[in-house]
Amino acid sequence: MLFKKHAAKPSIPYDPESQYPVILASICTGEKAAGFRNKTDRKFTEVMLIRTEKDEQEFKKMYGLDEIRREY
Repeated sequence: MLFKKHAAKPSIPYDPESQYPVILASICTGEKAAGFRNKTDRKFTEVMLIRTEKDEQEFKKMYGLDEIRREY
């Protein structure tokens, strides 16, 4: 294989003490975005768009997560 896909490195830092992972899903359009929500001010920081189950698995792998909360 000439070109190999490298594992994505987290571009946005994740602090488990002050943030929790979440997938925001739109009820109307079905669009999903993965990121982190601040525990104190509830501000959402988007990391990536989720189009398929593979995207969600990549997000989990990138940050070493087992489960992600879903919010609508």
